[in-house]
Amino acid sequence: MPASQPRSRARDRNNVLNRAEFLSLNQPLKGMQESRSSSRKQSGQTGGAGTQNGNPKERRQSQQLPEEDCMQLNPSFKGIAFNSLLAIDICMSKRMGVCANKASSWGGARSMINLLGITGHGIPWIAGTLICLVKSSTLAGQEVLMNLLLALLLDIMIVAGLQKLAKRKGPYDVTPGLLDYLTMDTYAFPAGHASRAAMLSKFFLNHLVLAIPLRILLVLWALCVGFSRVMIGRHHITDVLSGFVFGYLQFRLVELIWMSSNTCQMLISIW
Repeated sequence: MPASQPRSRARDRNNVLNRAEFLSLNQPLKGMQESRSSSRKQSGQTGGAGTQNGNPKERRQSQQLPEEDCMQLNPSFKGIAFNSLLAIDICMSKRMGVCANKASSWGGARSMINLLGITGHGIPWIAGTLICLVKSSTLAGQEVLMNLLLALLLDIMIVAGLQKLAKRKGPYDVTPGLLDYLTMDTYAFPAGHASRAAMLSKFFLNHLVLAIPLRILLVLWALCVGFSRVMIGRHHITDVLSGFVFGYLQFRLVELIWMSSNTCQMLISIW
């Protein structure tokens, strides 16, 4: 019995209805106004006593809110700038996707834009390089073609690896084609056609003797191939621009690891 009395007193203290501010719920309706005035006085007294006698540890825990419940009222300038640029990129890419489907404004030109994109695909370029390598009879030609083949293979592997890491989807829900699956060009960032076109144009401008009109046409071809991927809704504008940058870096990498004529002849003899 003596042990049960402290327990009942503790339950009474913990009961919400026994607090001063809720005493009116236990009073009859006749003394409603009187109980309100008395409860206000008692709540002021008990509130002052409770704040003095309260545990400081509990007060500190109640003041500490979890981070997920706190609102970030002052975001960083970098975050605002990045989100703004990303929104502009998505908006502009959707506006430029004039051939994303047949119902688009330029839907009738979709087949022609796709044909332009095929000229920058990796499979036709690898097949054409192998055919030219078989038919080539000069050492200089075989050296250039072997390094071109190396550049094309590096481009496919680097772009496929970056796309697997980023896993960014295009502005429109466009399913990749069969050739895209063969070269693992299934995501948007970076644009594989743009990187390949930039790398090839820079490679040819550096290792082939071309007239000025042909050099201009080669640069225009690389630009058209890159932005044709935006027009059909496969890539964003930043995907194409980053593809141009990666294509130039791949060209610089091939120049650093350039295979000599003897190395090329050894590889051709093994093959």
